[in-house]
Amino acid sequence: MTYKHIIWDWNGTLLDDVWLCIESINIVLSSRGMPKVNANDYRNLFCFPVIDYYKKLGFNFKNEKFPIPEFLENYNEKFHECELHNDTKFVLKNIMGNGLTQSILSAGNQDSLIKWVKHYKIDHMFSDIIGVDNDRADSKIDSGINWLQSKNLTKKNILLIGDTIHDLEVASALDVDCVLVDIGHVSSKRLIETGVPILSSLASVFNFIDKRC
Repeated sequence: MTYKHIIWDWNGTLLDDVWLCIESINIVLSSRGMPKVNANDYRNLFCFPVIDYYKKLGFNFKNEKFPIPEFLENYNEKFHECELHNDTKFVLKNIMGNGLTQSILSAGNQDSLIKWVKHYKIDHMFSDIIGVDNDRADSKIDSGINWLQSKNLTKKNILLIGDTIHDLEVASALDVDCVLVDIGHVSSKRLIETGVPILSSLASVFNFIDKRC
């Protein structure tokens, strides 16, 4: 298979923000007298739509606003403290050097997503940066379908890279190939169960792509 376009997930795939998500949810849990989560708990429970993950933690949205304001406030205040995963800029630059185009497809708010990507000075490496019009993080399937329909791209030449089971669901909906990385929001065990290739670094992602372009 020869790939010509790479679709990247953002949170957890390029951006190392798991620690901040854990910190932010624990602020919320602690304020309500609910048990905190550790990294293993988080990665074993996290899912899309994100409201289902919150329900697993015990939230009742008959009595609770979603998205939870305290979570968003802490995350937005500290997002600049997050770093890109190791080798992110190296991988993006070398994929460009191989003549491939790249985009970001995220379930995050579009305006925030563009701000975040620009903050890390990598926005010029992407032909498109696609988010959603809310902070609910329900899904990015519709956004992905609408984007792909507007592009002159051949599905068999597209690879989607993400860190969650939802990324595989998106790839399936778009009818494109998918590989997952276990450096983000979902545990290796859960990702392995999907049956798609699982990689443990962005450097290994580049090697995977380099052999197929």
